[in-house]
Amino acid sequence: MNNLTKQLQIEVDTSFLYDSIAKIQTDQSMKRVLTSLSEIEKRHAEGILKKIRTTDPEMQMPGPSRRARTQLFLGKFFGYDSIISGLSNVEKNVARSTVMNKKKEGKELSGLEHNHLKIIEAIKSNQKMNVSSGLLSRFEGRHSTVGGNALRAAVLGANDGLVSNLSLVMGIAGAAASDQTIMLTGIAGLLAGAISMALGEWLSVQSSTELNLNQIALETEELENSPEEEQKELALLYQAKGMDIKTSEDLAAKTFESKEKAIEALIVEELGLDKEELSGSAWEAAIASFILFAFGAIIPVFPYFFLEGYSAMLLSIGSAIIGLFVIGASITLFTGRSIIFSGFRQVLFGLAAAAVTYGIGALIGVSMAG
Repeated sequence: MNNLTKQLQIEVDTSFLYDSIAKIQTDQSMKRVLTSLSEIEKRHAEGILKKIRTTDPEMQMPGPSRRARTQLFLGKFFGYDSIISGLSNVEKNVARSTVMNKKKEGKELSGLEHNHLKIIEAIKSNQKMNVSSGLLSRFEGRHSTVGGNALRAAVLGANDGLVSNLSLVMGIAGAAASDQTIMLTGIAGLLAGAISMALGEWLSVQSSTELNLNQIALETEELENSPEEEQKELALLYQAKGMDIKTSEDLAAKTFESKEKAIEALIVEELGLDKEELSGSAWEAAIASFILFAFGAIIPVFPYFFLEGYSAMLLSIGSAIIGLFVIGASITLFTGRSIIFSGFRQVLFGLAAAAVTYGIGALIGVSMAG
């Protein structure tokens, strides 16, 4: 029964998220696809509820969980692509579970078990999909390869700052340095790490922008020199996506009636770029990266601003534990794992790193004193 109840909540949450994302779509075809998926998940939930009611007649349809509502709320600030990635993971797990259950029961596979996963994967790659409207979505740079969304970049940036500076502060504390030395070292570590991250982010975004602009310049030159060939290429690209020959040629011809539309189509179809990638500011990315790293790095340092000795160190560790737990809990928005499990796992890893540097600092401090 617990498994059915859990499955019911997953279906309710999935339906809620599909419907919520559908409401922000400007492309009507994309809106219809997402709305249809939401309705299908809703019917799945109703079917599961009927099964549960055979043994628990009082069971009611639950509302969206706190996790789903939190994901939607954060999507307004960081972009909705993290939700799409999460839905993709859900559909992947559901498809795998369905296949395993059918094999276990000796049922024949229909070939349709992965349909929802295929649809959501197609949605993720669709340029018309409006998911990156969050405040930090355009700041993504080096961390985008990890999860493809700004919320993950924010979590990872804060985690980098917290773990690295906690380890640094504990290493200096282990060497029995003065409180002032620990504080200054922590501030230096914060600035060094944040500047390094910001510089790396600036180089990443700037290099990507320069590469994209160079590709666009070459594509524009090719368009001016041989428009007929470029039009044929565009038609072939449409055909590769499943469009028939006549429709693809007509669409390419219509697109090439305007030079601006032709360039835009070639940028999207041939180069695989979109406006979000071209509008990213290297300085904005650098500033965002600096702030995110510094936010995590200041946590183990601030107790030394107003406390001394073991009191400062204990508060530093306590603050870091809270910060690490919150970061670990935030990761569950993507993984769907237990908040307690992910939170304490992050705390364990962070404290292990701090313990190693504290031990090394203590050994160095003893050898220097001797």
